[in-house]
Amino acid sequence: MSILLTSCKTANVLEGSTNSSFNYAQEVVNTLSKNVLIEANWAMQKLPITITAYPALKSAGGIHDFFSQADYFWPNPVSSDSPYIQKDGLSNPENFVLHRQAMIRLSKIIGALASAYKITGDPKYVIQAIKHCKAWFVDRETMMNPSLLYSQAIIGRFTGRGIGIIDSIQFLEVVQGLMVMENAANMNTDILASIKNWFSTYIEWLNTHPYGKAERETLNNHSTCWVMQVAAFAKFTDNTEMLKFCSDRYKNVLLPNQMSENGSFQRELVRTKPYGYSIFNLDAMATICQILSNPKDNLWLYTTKDGKSIQKGIKFLAPFLKEKDKWPYPSDVMYWNNWPVAQPALIFGAVAFQNKDWLNTWKKLEHQPSMEEVIRNLPVRHPIIWINE
Repeated sequence: MSILLTSCKTANVLEGSTNSSFNYAQEVVNTLSKNVLIEANWAMQKLPITITAYPALKSAGGIHDFFSQADYFWPNPVSSDSPYIQKDGLSNPENFVLHRQAMIRLSKIIGALASAYKITGDPKYVIQAIKHCKAWFVDRETMMNPSLLYSQAIIGRFTGRGIGIIDSIQFLEVVQGLMVMENAANMNTDILASIKNWFSTYIEWLNTHPYGKAERETLNNHSTCWVMQVAAFAKFTDNTEMLKFCSDRYKNVLLPNQMSENGSFQRELVRTKPYGYSIFNLDAMATICQILSNPKDNLWLYTTKDGKSIQKGIKFLAPFLKEKDKWPYPSDVMYWNNWPVAQPALIFGAVAFQNKDWLNTWKKLEHQPSMEEVIRNLPVRHPIIWINE
């Protein structure tokens, strides 16, 4: 919850935008509230399930270590004992995904509960959310270790890789939801402090372990997601040093090095899934702006010397989210028919720049996707908890 709507009205608006008194934040609530309350009712019925419920037999780590496999690597048909081989863009359906699914489940639960709390103020949602987060980040028997040493492993090659850090983008709405509920009268402050300690430890690991440092230095959506995660966790833990680092990183590294002059992301366009990757990277950059912007450092208004900005990025992609058949680049090799959905870049951008066209496109798209691959690449699914009234 970082945008001040009054400050965003000073942005250089685009064609089709408006600076009227139209309440964009209320429009988000009106669009989502019915489904949010249904989802929150579902979340109220669920017991905590963490990664310890799913032993990963192929993992080199222990029961408290998150494990995932590289999506695009498959068994070698020559020999079952050979190292896995790559098929770029093609996800292996036999991979171990139970830890990832458990993390996504937590994200859905906390996102729904926090959204419902923001709408209703009912303290029952806080109690349920803390119950789940306590199991994940505090209780010694069920907690996850604050590291990702064994994510995106490649059988026969690597027990874990730095690019696997992208898996923990699912914690974004966990920390954002907790911030929404933080000042609730029935918030357990001791448990909240322990959860914050977990994320402080994870931030340190992301900045000191070779995996974390390697992920930070990548040149595409992985480095964007590193900044997005660290910014969210730093805001949750009041780490002002890392907040400044992430803001500077966005302005001086991500935006100038990844965005082309026309607002596209060239490194994503050359991949086997150029449409999906372009959407994903834009969503991540917009979320960075949403997390970090404040009246003194408004990333929504930041423009590089050569004219690159988040506004230009949304302006480039928005027409293809509205009318996909106009996409001028190759189609994705997988999941082409599943994109776009209600992308956070659209709604964040609509609020920031008071753009009704982007808002209306967002409203018409799917808000509750069921395809697992789409959900995995959509860590912001509950805009209500991200946008100020």
